Amino acid sequence: MARGVGSWHKARTAHPIRDRPMTPHLLLINPNSNAATTAMMQDIVQRAAGGRIAIEAVTAPDGPPMITTPAALQAAATGVVEMGRAHGPGCRGIIVGAFGDPGRETLAAAVTVPVAGLCAASMQAAAAGGRRFAVATVTPDLIASIAEAAERLGLAGQFAGTRCSTTDPLALAADPDALTRTLAELTQTAIAEDGAQAVIIGGGPLGQAAEQLAPRFAVPVLAPLTCALEQLLARPDVAG
Repeated sequence: MARGVGSWHKARTAHPIRDRPMTPHLLLINPNSNAATTAMMQDIVQRAAGGRIAIEAVTAPDGPPMITTPAALQAAATGVVEMGRAHGPGCRGIIVGAFGDPGRETLAAAVTVPVAGLCAASMQAAAAGGRRFAVATVTPDLIASIAEAAERLGLAGQFAGTRCSTTDPLALAADPDALTRTLAELTQTAIAEDGAQAVIIGGGPLGQAAEQLAPRFAVPVLAPLTCALEQLLARPDVAG
């Protein structure tokens, strides 16, 4: 199916990307097809940004409602690049809103604005100061991909591994209380058994749970969406 610009789902407006006003903004791309997830992620990032910059968001027009396998991650990359290349005037940077960072490197090479991925940004933040870090998530089929990302980033020596639920990811995502409870248990295990000095809640759709868990632990519990935002805003060409 052709992916025309006008067919993409916008979280809060029906206009195509090219018709956006020139107000400085970051573009948040949701590589999955769940518009509710897009709205949730946009709200999290906008609240974290405060008055520093506006956040626009787009949703993939097709594909799964949640990316849970390497095949789905790979398939999402094309749409990410297409949506990112169509960014409108005023775009200062792009956030790829899936933990596997699908299409991030290709998109970064194709546009003139910086591109941040949830996985890369959060791993770099978690590893700051030489900390040992782990990932808590709910997508077991992506465990190997997460380890490969740490290797690519040169952080394998600090990576304590991934703690993951065996419950169906879509079922957990549909039950916010169970999701938060499960991720809390995984985070505690990563700290107690793996020696993690920081824990990443690995997934864009897990953003609300990450916010709730952060105050509960003595070590940093990182929300990838916020990490990606702060990575971009630290750049003078974005924040200026």
